[in-house]
Amino acid sequence: MTDSARHEWQFWIDRGGTFTDVLGYRSDGKVIVHKLLSEDSACYNDAAIQGIRDVLELKENDELPHDLISCIKMGTTVATNALLERKGERTLLVVNDGFADALRIAYQNRPDIFARHIILPELLYENVLELSCRVTANGGVLKDFDHSAARAQLQSAYDQGFRSCAIVFMHGYAYPLHEFECAKLAQSIGFTQISISHQVSL
Repeated sequence: MTDSARHEWQFWIDRGGTFTDVLGYRSDGKVIVHKLLSEDSACYNDAAIQGIRDVLELKENDELPHDLISCIKMGTTVATNALLERKGERTLLVVNDGFADALRIAYQNRPDIFARHIILPELLYENVLELSCRVTANGGVLKDFDHSAARAQLQSAYDQGFRSCAIVFMHGYAYPLHEFECAKLAQSIGFTQISISHQVSL
């Protein structure tokens, strides 16, 4: 490690689809800007970590000096690009029985209220799974979560290739247990990306 790397560092990183930009700020006021490819499997596994290593002029086997790094802040357009280009993971929407079309119907807002040919936006999820359970707005259970039926339906979706699911139960904020139970089932089956509404809405 060079003398300059013995100072305390702060890093700001922007990981894009093609390039990753790393800005290192040293405690003596020096600023170093570095750019590298976001994907280069022949040279490194992670562009952000490699960018930090490059700025600190670390050798291949050197450990990151965690005690000299006061903060790392990172932003990325990768998720935004995936949404815009529709290149993300196939996603399953899991809702209460009877609400499969709720997001498609939405508020029926449209720029031209009298248009006869309505062009709807493309949905972010590929398929909808309706599960039997229901609670009131105050969190009272009207219908218990059916574990065996849910497991069978989630397993069927998994067998069709789904690995990502978004669980959105009515009034999940008031009674989150059904969403937790569904998420636990999905995880046990093998889903690798599970989002539940009462957590992501906080």
